[in-house]
Amino acid sequence: MRGNGKWRNSIRLMLGLVILQLSAAVALADHCDNAISQTDMDVCAGQQFDAADTALNETYARLMKSISPAGQASLRSAQRAWLAYRDKQCAFNLLGRADASVYPMVMAMCRTGLTEQQNNELKAQLNCQEGDLSCGGQ
Repeated sequence: MRGNGKWRNSIRLMLGLVILQLSAAVALADHCDNAISQTDMDVCAGQQFDAADTALNETYARLMKSISPAGQASLRSAQRAWLAYRDKQCAFNLLGRADASVYPMVMAMCRTGLTEQQNNELKAQLNCQEGDLSCGGQ
């Protein structure tokens, strides 16, 4: 019975941590909806980019598992080129604004938008129908 008490304490601790994480996520979402300072808006835009980047990486990993070795090499090369494109395109879009206080926020927003577009492109590759000539890597 003694080991059973440790198990219960571990379960309680895990549940407490889950509840704390959920509470923090809700508070953060509310904080971002009501962000007023530029610093808060920068942080929220950065977090939105991080979420978009995580989703893209998950889609990329799923696609890599579903395609041929030749397709994997091609996708890896294309994705590396796309990452360079995304960052250079956003830098170009914001040329002349590097000293502006909104620069970190709008850079994150640009990167988020392009990352979401790329995620949609890769998701489409996951759902290719036979005969679809726009799909590669099979």
